[in-house]
Amino acid sequence: MSEIVVALTTLPADFDVLALARDLVAEKVAACVTIFPPVQSVYEWQDSMTVDREQQVLMKTTRTRVPNLWEALRRRHPYETPEFLVLPVVDGNPAYLKWVENGSATASRGVRRPRAATPRGSRPLRSRSRPRR
Repeated sequence: MSEIVVALTTLPADFDVLALARDLVAEKVAACVTIFPPVQSVYEWQDSMTVDREQQVLMKTTRTRVPNLWEALRRRHPYETPEFLVLPVVDGNPAYLKWVENGSATASRGVRRPRAATPRGSRPLRSRSRPRR
């Protein structure tokens, strides 16, 4: 099995992260992209204390796909110096790890792509006509 990793980035709160996530998954550079609600980031940039609303993004992929993920993200990222951190996954549900491996495999490797958009047991995304209460 390939080494599974989690990559992190942040994007502006008003950035269309959903479109980016769909592109990354369609390009097979990430099996899954998790978008967190806007968060506040505090950092120093160009000698000035900055507080920004951003979206934290978590991308699951394989170590071999990291260069492709970085290139795809860098082409679309609006920041001059984007956050891109890659963390190893040391353990996990073997079926989920295999799903991530398959979901970020290139067609040339001959790995069969799963039919389902989500791993078995996960809830698929559903559009809602009204907010949850």
